[in-house]
Amino acid sequence: MKKKIVIVTILVIFGVFLALEACGIYLSGRGNVSHKTESIKSLQYLNSRNANLKKRISNLSPKGTYLVIDTAKNRLYVKKGEQTLKEVVVSTGSGSILNDPAGNRQWIFDTPRGELSIQSKTTNPVWTKPDWAFIEEGEEVPKSYKDRMEEGVLGDYAFHLGDGYMIHGTLYTRLLGRNVTHGCVRVGDADLKELYNTISIGTKVIIF
Repeated sequence: MKKKIVIVTILVIFGVFLALEACGIYLSGRGNVSHKTESIKSLQYLNSRNANLKKRISNLSPKGTYLVIDTAKNRLYVKKGEQTLKEVVVSTGSGSILNDPAGNRQWIFDTPRGELSIQSKTTNPVWTKPDWAFIEEGEEVPKSYKDRMEEGVLGDYAFHLGDGYMIHGTLYTRLLGRNVTHGCVRVGDADLKELYNTISIGTKVIIF
């Protein structure tokens, strides 16, 4: 009799164990399904957010043709939407600093970053030399405006970006591709002529 009780007890315990295990597997399965559902929802949310961000970026991008200038690589890109129409080797700001010997002024020769625009275009531009150009050369700053005018150093064409910054030609074509300017963007003759003939006033210029 005792043997039967022991056997029945063992069978009952074993049955309970199997039931608990089955229940655990079921709950575990439900947990996995729940986890997968949450993962799918998260992925859908991220995809939706990514699509919205791309749309916002697209809306912020300039419409039509625009210029992008990479000051690290010294490259100018003519772009239309995401398409690059032309790539040009240029020279941009050196980042060097000039202090006025008088001690009251300082100039940092860097190309400005951000979104600018072509404000005007000129042929045969004349450079009106600023104070720093004379100080850099160790010369006395002239009092006469005429003594500041210098022809033939900016190439045949120039795009004015504002605040004295320009995209213009150069006498030093061997230095194209390097950071050597006082802030302007220098371009070779052939590329500059093509840009002048194809880029209109008001064109956006993104510099980074």
